[in-house]
Amino acid sequence: MLHFTDQDLSSRLSGKAVISKWIGKILKDRGYKMGEINIIFCTDPYLLNINKTSLGHNYYTDIITFDYCEDNLVSGDLFISLDTVLANSAQYRQMFSPAFKCELLRVIIHGILHLSGEDDITPYRQKKMRAAENKSLKFLLSDFDADKISVGYKK
Repeated sequence: MLHFTDQDLSSRLSGKAVISKWIGKILKDRGYKMGEINIIFCTDPYLLNINKTSLGHNYYTDIITFDYCEDNLVSGDLFISLDTVLANSAQYRQMFSPAFKCELLRVIIHGILHLSGEDDITPYRQKKMRAAENKSLKFLLSDFDADKISVGYKK
């Protein structure tokens, strides 16, 4: 089951059922079942603190994924900085509009792909990850009602 929560901000996300069905289908196609997945929206300072204390990194990022998977049951926590997602949406070429929504969905599926065995450690793996993200986003657009999804937030 997919859960959405806010940490140190207030977000507005519609279309959660569409996102849940989309992620469930992606996982099923990859041979996995959805367990408990928490998507936690936060700000840059909150995620920077997690990055420092949990991973020993002193830089901003858009997502940190904690993997609690067992066998083919995908479970984990996806901490997502909406500040960084918003900043990135302005500079990256997006597959559809609005850019913030597209970038957020890309980051969400990026975390899901990590939970289902993908990594992006090397340039080759980064390219493979980006292709899987693009394929997943195209699948969302073609097979699901992505127009029902909207997002916003305030600190």
